[in-house]
Amino acid sequence: MASKTLFKSIRGLLPPPTTAVNEAGGTAYVFPPKHALAQYAATGCLGHTFYASAEQQLATVLDLCKQVEPEFVARAALYARQRGYMKDLPAVLCAVLAATPNAGGLLAEVFDRVVDDARMLRNFVQVVRSGVTGRKSLGTLPKRLVLSWIERRTDDQLFRASVGNDPSLADVIKMVHPKPATASRAALFGYLIGRDPVAAKSGDANAAAAPGASAAPEAPAAKSARGTWSANDLPPLVQQFEAFKRGEAAEAPDVPFQMLTGLPLKPADWARIARHAPWQMTRMNLNTFARHGVFADPELTALVAARLRDPGLIGKAKVFPYQLMVAYTQCDAKVPAAVREALQDAMEVAIANVPKVPGGVWVFPDVSGSMHSPVTGHRPGATTAVRCIDVAALVAAAFVRQNPGTADVLPFESDVVRGVRLNPRDTVLTNAAKLAALPAGGTNCSAPLRELNRRHAAGDLVVYVSDNESWVDSTRHGLFGGGPTETMKQWAAYKARNPNAKLVCIDLQPYGSTQAAERDDVLNVGGFSDRVFDVVAEFAAGTLHPDHWVGVIGGVTL
Repeated sequence: MASKTLFKSIRGLLPPPTTAVNEAGGTAYVFPPKHALAQYAATGCLGHTFYASAEQQLATVLDLCKQVEPEFVARAALYARQRGYMKDLPAVLCAVLAATPNAGGLLAEVFDRVVDDARMLRNFVQVVRSGVTGRKSLGTLPKRLVLSWIERRTDDQLFRASVGNDPSLADVIKMVHPKPATASRAALFGYLIGRDPVAAKSGDANAAAAPGASAAPEAPAAKSARGTWSANDLPPLVQQFEAFKRGEAAEAPDVPFQMLTGLPLKPADWARIARHAPWQMTRMNLNTFARHGVFADPELTALVAARLRDPGLIGKAKVFPYQLMVAYTQCDAKVPAAVREALQDAMEVAIANVPKVPGGVWVFPDVSGSMHSPVTGHRPGATTAVRCIDVAALVAAAFVRQNPGTADVLPFESDVVRGVRLNPRDTVLTNAAKLAALPAGGTNCSAPLRELNRRHAAGDLVVYVSDNESWVDSTRHGLFGGGPTETMKQWAAYKARNPNAKLVCIDLQPYGSTQAAERDDVLNVGGFSDRVFDVVAEFAAGTLHPDHWVGVIGGVTL
């Protein structure tokens, strides 16, 4: 009898025939449902991409959710929010669980970890109320979870969370009717939903209570039910804010920046805002701070710079590395050098988990025309200036920085772009800008591998950063099933010379196919957070879950 082991190993090395046509019309390998859902959850921002509309993406996600078990939907929501730093798709996945029979326990398990701020709460409520996931009302369990979210926040936290609309926090409060436990909470609810206050009466239980004494248990709830509240009961922070608006307080209160932008702020107010701003707000408003004289104070300049480069704050902020690149490139000349250098330090922190590969690494950033589309898609009034090519260039530059002397970059479009040399001693931002400025063409994912085979090149790790929409090298344009992709053919030739080599495809867009079929030596992973580097590092080291990225998501603790 022929050796099963021998023929099994040979069969495992043969490139498989294609199974799909990608959005660009080229032959490809379709992702299984779990992998496809993970891809959409980690890259989908529900904006119009180069090849797909937001409506098509949402329809695909909802269909994929029907093809996998609810437990994987819950884990994908957790991964996308906690490790992928996504905002829209995790809320959609939670809304799917809310509409799935017998999935209430799963929703309760993940709700607090996915809906971890007011924006996520509003996203969840908006998606559920839209009816796209199968229901138009919150229902008993989701309503209880939203109520619990509100009840666990302090008065100050709720007031600071009241920024944002469609729906606003006030809209959410009107939907779920929380019962206030204190007079200040009752007053805050009345204030937020726009009810007029009434003057406190001498016979009112709360008005008559001595300072520090407990109010009658039913009084606040009764006041809320009647729609009456006293301005004297508002939390101190709200009273400070209102006094500042009326010009009765000299110092701006410690509230979100968005609450103050329409008010006449003095230089001292801007200094206070900068002093207490959270990390993300600081990153997003450096030019504004400079314009209002914040950096005239050397001590405050040093404080802002220290905040930006703080590794703990960077991690807590869930910042995308490309956001740091944007902040640096868009800094006004009035922003001090110390602050700009702090952004570069922050970039080094954000890419610290890019793997170091002793055996050499090749990085292939896709610079084709479709990669010039916004990385988060086109969204009316909120389209990012960051393109897919900017992110791909940043990843490539990060590998060069972490692997000086052993990492090489081959940009590609219809063919490889020759003559590009990156200096590992240059900053990541400098090298990324050099790559992002290259001319664009069609997409030919097999081109850089073919070039390596022409050179008889060696290397243990090959990394694509692309949208995987290859079509130039497709011999059966618009058809599939006639053989492997050209990328897999070239990978087989490369593996013949480098048997221990591994291939990684980092996908930046929410599509459902790839040019390199998943197997032991091929990893497909999507997203643009720094946690993608963790998965790549484990794969390169041989310690990644046997099911690769799907296994990582499947291992998320519920």
